[in-house]
Amino acid sequence: MSEEAVLREAICRFGRSLFERGLTSGSSGNISARLSDGRWLATPTNSSLGWLDPARLSLLDADGRLLSGDKATKELPLHAALYETRTEAGAIVHLHSIHSVAVSMLRDLDPADVLPPLTAYYLMRVGRTALVPYYRPGDPAVAGAIRGLAGRYSAVLLSNHGPVVSGRDLEAAVYATEELEDTAKLHLLTRTLDPRHLDAAQVRDLVDHFGLDPAIAGIADGDAGDDVAPAPAHHH
Repeated sequence: MSEEAVLREAICRFGRSLFERGLTSGSSGNISARLSDGRWLATPTNSSLGWLDPARLSLLDADGRLLSGDKATKELPLHAALYETRTEAGAIVHLHSIHSVAVSMLRDLDPADVLPPLTAYYLMRVGRTALVPYYRPGDPAVAGAIRGLAGRYSAVLLSNHGPVVSGRDLEAAVYATEELEDTAKLHLLTRTLDPRHLDAAQVRDLVDHFGLDPAIAGIADGDAGDDVAPAPAHHH
């Protein structure tokens, strides 16, 4: 099978898995992935991730123009903005997963670091999560908000909407999205119970051992400057 055929099948397989486990419902959510020649595949507008047809996925050129297949998701601008600023990203997953959406609605969030360091795998697979202000679904202005993050985050929460997560490949993006949802659920379950977070030394150990983004360990963006490397999408 060609690279494109393999990726088409993978998008449909992962989409169905996410749908069947209740991580997105109806026709919500969308997935995109880049081919090695710069073109990318995306799920069509108004399609259910549970019932995707590999032959009908939207094939786009490197600038996001439709080459073949059904009309692409209306969320294309946020995918394009993440690919533009996260040049190492090979895939993006956007869901309306319940716990991540719930966290995006809380009032007491740090928009630069939405979730606390609850588990090692959240830091390893996601790193940090930024909060993007509310925009109407499909509003091209969301692309400007994503670009404003300058590629410092592989995962963002759209306020009152849901997560958008990039990874170096489709598998990594899906795994990171699932990890973000699990962490959001843990946060909601424990936030009023004074939970024990990973301490600074434990976080620094993870950053050093796995080569994660130094900003995770509490180095302010202004202090880290251009030396901050993007966090790896995941580790096995």
